[in-house]
Amino acid sequence: MKPLRRFGPFNQDVAREWDYLSQFGDALADRFVGHVEISLRQLQRHPGIGRPRRFRHPLLEGLRSWPVARPFGSYLIFYRDLPRTVELFRLMHGARNLPRRLAEPSD
Repeated sequence: MKPLRRFGPFNQDVAREWDYLSQFGDALADRFVGHVEISLRQLQRHPGIGRPRRFRHPLLEGLRSWPVARPFGSYLIFYRDLPRTVELFRLMHGARNLPRRLAEPSD
């Protein structure tokens, strides 16, 4: 099992989604974070399961994506499977303009 390395933008994305979902209740927001953690444990055990992504921007080379566990599967975890770690790059809704949004700095 590889260790996870969470980048600041990934943590900010999770916090931003929690803030958004909490307007519908803290229980829903907490459930979302729990499902993110379930998905991260899957990646930790099997880092090659995610879909390889092909983006033109050099910052995005080598990224893979894996959906957050159901029912939050519209959210994608973007990561890199490196020899010693799994680097968690970003988390965002799959309906976004992914190449543009992934290359932008996190708010």
